[in-house]
Amino acid sequence: MATFLYKIGRMSFRRRHFVALMWVALLTLAGVGAAGAPAAGNSSFSIPGTEAQKAFDLLEQRFPGTSADGATARVVFKAPSGEKMTDPGNKATVQETVKELSDGSEVVRVTDPYQAKAVSKDGTVAYAQVSYKVSGMELEDSSRDALEDSVQDARKAGLTVEIGGDALQTVPHTGTTEIIGIAVAAVVLVITFGSLIAAGLPLLTALIGVGIGVSSITALASALDLGSTTSTLAMMIGLAVGIDYALFIVSRYRAELAEGRDREEAAGRAVGTAGSAVVFAGLTVVIALVGLSVVNIPMLTKMGVAAAGTVAIAVLIALTMIPALLGYAGRRVKPAGEKGRLLGRAKNKDGRDGQAKPAKPNLGTRWASFVVRRPVAVLLLGVIGLGAAAVPAASLELGLPDDGAQPTSTTQRRAYDLLSEGFGPGFNGPLMVVVDAKDSDDPKAAFTQVGDEIKGLKDVVTVTPPAPNKAGDTATITVIPDSKPSSVATEDLVHSIRGKGAGIKAESDANVLVTGQTAMNIDVSEKLNDALIPYLVLVVGLAFLLLIVVFRSILVPLKAALGFLLSVMAALGAVVAVFQWGWLADLMGVEQTGPVMSMMPIFMVGVVFGLAMDYEVFLVTRMREAYVHGEKAGQAIVTGFRHGARVVTAAAVIMMAVFAGFIGSSESMVKMIGFGLAIAVFFDAFVVRMAIVPAVLALLGRKAWWLPKWLDRALPNVDVEGEGLRTDTDRGDQDRELVHTP
Repeated sequence: MATFLYKIGRMSFRRRHFVALMWVALLTLAGVGAAGAPAAGNSSFSIPGTEAQKAFDLLEQRFPGTSADGATARVVFKAPSGEKMTDPGNKATVQETVKELSDGSEVVRVTDPYQAKAVSKDGTVAYAQVSYKVSGMELEDSSRDALEDSVQDARKAGLTVEIGGDALQTVPHTGTTEIIGIAVAAVVLVITFGSLIAAGLPLLTALIGVGIGVSSITALASALDLGSTTSTLAMMIGLAVGIDYALFIVSRYRAELAEGRDREEAAGRAVGTAGSAVVFAGLTVVIALVGLSVVNIPMLTKMGVAAAGTVAIAVLIALTMIPALLGYAGRRVKPAGEKGRLLGRAKNKDGRDGQAKPAKPNLGTRWASFVVRRPVAVLLLGVIGLGAAAVPAASLELGLPDDGAQPTSTTQRRAYDLLSEGFGPGFNGPLMVVVDAKDSDDPKAAFTQVGDEIKGLKDVVTVTPPAPNKAGDTATITVIPDSKPSSVATEDLVHSIRGKGAGIKAESDANVLVTGQTAMNIDVSEKLNDALIPYLVLVVGLAFLLLIVVFRSILVPLKAALGFLLSVMAALGAVVAVFQWGWLADLMGVEQTGPVMSMMPIFMVGVVFGLAMDYEVFLVTRMREAYVHGEKAGQAIVTGFRHGARVVTAAAVIMMAVFAGFIGSSESMVKMIGFGLAIAVFFDAFVVRMAIVPAVLALLGRKAWWLPKWLDRALPNVDVEGEGLRTDTDRGDQDRELVHTP
């Protein structure tokens, strides 16, 4: 592989005009496609195989036109102090608002609070429920705007009016966060390279790659039913890996220049060696993202595949456009150790401008030497530290956030609080029980039996009378829990109702299904939990096999996988401590603690595993390269850190900056994802890869690179370390260096 990529690197350097024109043409084509594509709303949302989804599908058949899984909005009214919602003036204002709410093109029906008895016992709070034809993720922005505009007159009349429900569910805008991440990345790159030109190359290529990826997603969004969440994930991942991959190759190019090679040869060797690491690092990210299809949630699958496509583009750009741009940059990209004008020129050992004076070993070399001398202490400290950080993960509670998790400044949260105040916390998460009595001899008796059974359950406040369809073979029953939607008690109630359904089925041949937004959230959480272990086995297993091919070792990939699990558990522990326990909540802007988003563990596993393997591949391939070229196992570790630690540190800081920018979002889900990914990268890059990995390799010595002979013969030789690129002169230089190495 190294030889093949070497040829690509040299060709891209020589034919830089063609390569640059090709990528600019692709960016233009994708941009034109995105501009001319029909506007796509949010993607449709379904959870195949869950009971809640089966109930929604059944309602579509038996109650046609009701849009059972459509979005809902609850417009909550509160009377001024000393007044009642039943006062004539307030009543007239509410009824006028209800009439205005009914005018929307996507509105199915609006309930009048006074006819539906949706006025609190003390008369101070009332609500109107708006039902829509499509789900909250498919609702047009115009419908949301109309909903918010309809309540303005009621507010002007003196009523407190807030809006809750999933109709206001939107994808948060995070444009400023990407700007923060790019700004931090630029600073880190300038510090790393000491040159604006060298620093600008990774940024430029990453933006081009993300531009092509996101524009392609936008162009295909309508045809493939891709929502805006898909492009958000693709942008976040594509930006991070795009900068990192380009950083790896530019850094290796500068190192090759420092060895005295001409620029075309340096570009070829950089792509042949660091490019090989980029290819395999990219493959691990792609495996992790495509593997999200194991969960069998269509929206999640599409997000993973689209983000994986953006990562693939980032790899291709790093392999081709980076050497082309290096050709354009010429002498403006300096060899490693030689500073550009931005940070001042260094002097060589003869005192002339150019190469820096011989300096003491860099920080990476000093740190690696320390770890090699004290591997047991470093290993124990790293493992114990991550273990301590992981302790809160034992108390992990999973769920999907409701309006109660929103900041108190939002109308959704204020509506949630008003409903809890007027009707009780369970009113924010009613359960819909669907009774399918088509096969029952006495459907009415079955409906009554279900209602009576539910009334006897714990944590039930209200059970509405059964509402049958025209055929009389299916009915819906609304159940109001006593506890809030995201509580364990409500989850237990859902399971209790389903448990009763088994007995009712045996007695009356009627099927009992529980659905509604709360039940759907519970089912999604359980589906994600059930998929976590198979997903881990698939992703880690495939990546393990891939890393065996890369490193030609059994123990190195095993160590990489175990280290990753440590960092993910520690990151989950940190997420629990902040978002569930409330530690540092004020600092992070967390207004409401509660269950951790159920998608978080599997999402962190997928994204962090792929990104963590970037550092593993780039750092350890340098060690493998030194070992294969004749260095002792301990010295190879130091060599790997001398060449790779600075770059991996810069890459990790950039990745953390990109993710940490999302902590400033007002949306709790986005905030949690940003914090979780940033802290996971910190643990993995600086504790696992920088401390635990060299400590374990130092303890293993030559055994780290052991591979059974039969497996060595069976595996393809991908030559990641670039042995095929070495000339007789290189080998002679290496031999002399080894002879003089103390």
